[in-house]
Amino acid sequence: MTYDAFSDDYDRFVNWPSRLAFEMPFLERFLAGLGTGGPARVLDAACGTGMHAVELARRGYPAAGADLSTGMVERARQNAAAAGVEVRFRAAPFGQLARAFAGELPFDALLCLGNSLPHVPGVEALGEALADFHACLRPGGGLLIQNRNFDAVLAGRERWMEPQAHQEAGGEWVFLRFYDFEPDGMITFNIITLRREPGQGWRQRVTGTRLLPLPQAQLVRALEAAGFTQIAAFGGMDGSPFDPQASGNLVISARR
Repeated sequence: MTYDAFSDDYDRFVNWPSRLAFEMPFLERFLAGLGTGGPARVLDAACGTGMHAVELARRGYPAAGADLSTGMVERARQNAAAAGVEVRFRAAPFGQLARAFAGELPFDALLCLGNSLPHVPGVEALGEALADFHACLRPGGGLLIQNRNFDAVLAGRERWMEPQAHQEAGGEWVFLRFYDFEPDGMITFNIITLRREPGQGWRQRVTGTRLLPLPQAQLVRALEAAGFTQIAAFGGMDGSPFDPQASGNLVISARR
């Protein structure tokens, strides 16, 4: 999948007011725990349309964001301008963040949210991405990762996720997401976008991208190999305990 094609619809796919209201308390507790003595400098990796970075900037945090998709980065810049905040957004993939922000390192915190890290193409690329995260952070800096709970996904072969719907200016959008489990151990993540404009029939678009499913144990080992310590696991952005059988997400915090 090229997320450039999805950049126009991503902010319709996500209910940002609800999501940010739920996630920001946990995020701010995480940042406060870094002991910076002031607002933490934050880099949002795979930032998508930039809404976490924009909200952090709105709350007084110096924030930056990066995404592989130039379409997403352009949308993120528009969102920052609409919110009246300054956020530095750059087009950069995993593995090249330290190079892209070389003049601004180190950051106090790096975020990788929204099941973004599994988009790495394999185990070697995972190690390169985590080493890049490590290079972006000051000693003692914090890393926060939010993935699907792939322990449960793989155990139950869970294919379908909850549908998402949106209405705007008389138009309707429905987003259907499902997995295909591939013989090589990877997962293909599919999105069916159904769209109907006033007075017209439904149109559809199907996109897909490969994911590296990351169970908790594998991700923890990779973080340790990259030099991270104080690794903790949560079941969601509410700070609940991680249950490999029942949690919807795997949220990992770690220190450089």
